[in-house]
Amino acid sequence: MDIIEKLRDIVGDRASASPAERLCYSSDASMVSGTPDYVVRPLSTAEVSMVVELAAAEGVPVTARGAGTGLAGGAVAVRGGIVLDMSGMNRIVEMDLANLAVVVEPGVVQARLNEALKPSGFFFPPDPGSANFCTLGGLIANNGSGMRSVKYGTTRNYVLDLEVVLADGSVVRTGSRTLKAAAGYDLTRLFIGSEGTLGVITGAVLRVAPLPKARRLVIASFNSAEEAGQAVAATFAAGIVPSACEILDRMTVAVLRRCDPSLRLPDGDVLLFEVDGSEGAAAEAAAEIAALCSAAPGAASVATASGAGEMEEIWAARRLVGAAVSRLDPTKSRIYVGEDVGVPIKEIPAMRREVSEISDRFGIPAMKYGHIGDGNLHVALFIDVLDDGEWARLAGAADAIHRAAIRLGGTVSSEHGIGAARSEYMNEQLGEGAISVMRAIKRALDPKGIMNPGKLGLDDDYGPPSGGEG
Repeated sequence: MDIIEKLRDIVGDRASASPAERLCYSSDASMVSGTPDYVVRPLSTAEVSMVVELAAAEGVPVTARGAGTGLAGGAVAVRGGIVLDMSGMNRIVEMDLANLAVVVEPGVVQARLNEALKPSGFFFPPDPGSANFCTLGGLIANNGSGMRSVKYGTTRNYVLDLEVVLADGSVVRTGSRTLKAAAGYDLTRLFIGSEGTLGVITGAVLRVAPLPKARRLVIASFNSAEEAGQAVAATFAAGIVPSACEILDRMTVAVLRRCDPSLRLPDGDVLLFEVDGSEGAAAEAAAEIAALCSAAPGAASVATASGAGEMEEIWAARRLVGAAVSRLDPTKSRIYVGEDVGVPIKEIPAMRREVSEISDRFGIPAMKYGHIGDGNLHVALFIDVLDDGEWARLAGAADAIHRAAIRLGGTVSSEHGIGAARSEYMNEQLGEGAISVMRAIKRALDPKGIMNPGKLGLDDDYGPPSGGEG
């Protein structure tokens, strides 16, 4: 019996080998591509288990996929095989708010969870720019985060327990509903950020937090990135931890103004400080930040958002900036490479200078923005996609950005993942010793190398699994 027939025995017509359908699953939001041999849309852990067990017996690769919003090719079947579309497993199973927890399936969209939590006065703090469409399974698999990680941490801080289908089809639980535990290896964190290379996440128990009573937004502009960085350092030194701390360079501000001319953003390098808590605490922290910024060297202007409406407008615009660069130059398109570097907080000004120098050297325009509060800088490189020379220069610029981040003690990815797009930098960033340990773990849990092969630079010694057109 052909594999497609065996898959249909498990999931019925939710398995397909149609060329058109396979093509629909051949890419994510990155430049990585690879066509799967089969597309399977499971609706239960039992179905995932049976599919993976079949794949193990046949030696066929398995790549789990959520909404396909990834920026590193993590959900792309670069070695062919089966793509598991997990978006149909999208139930919020239980709201266990007495235990500060929710039980979810991996296909739940992040914003939908927060919509469900809001009437009860809770929220799930990780806040990626793709919150309106990314799924929780993908967020967990990549340890995604977003703008509020400076205060609330990343996704790994909110995962209490996972249900995972391993490479032989067996199902394990990794934790419990307790808020803390000291019982052996931390298997939950092992799977967080593993990008599907160790197993398929089919369920999760997530910790949630009470919604803050109030939020305030301080908007400050500076004459230079270095001076903006000094203001951030002064804020932290004063004992203030904002819930979000963003930096927007002049080009980014220009893009946002093109998107919404009514947006109240000043000239210069702009900092956005959000603080939250009780009404009194939020107001006090905002006033203190405004005073610190006003007294900081190079301060050009300091203001506080007039209310919740203006604050939401600014954050909505900030979330869209990555896709809005065409407003600045309609002949160019943003290409998501070199876009997610992270460095120690004090090195952000140095990293910005490096990016500016690289942009000038390669002749590729670059917007610089991101989460300065945790050292995560997003770089938007954009080119004329019809110009082959610009494609070549783009590759050189992205490589230089990645290596600059590593040289400054940072990482090639803070929240978007390694996938296939950045795997070549793993040795340089982590060292051969760490990579050897990761490969040993991979080999122990996935001896046939079928789980999302071609990612994280871990499976080079397996050889390519059979099958695939990618």
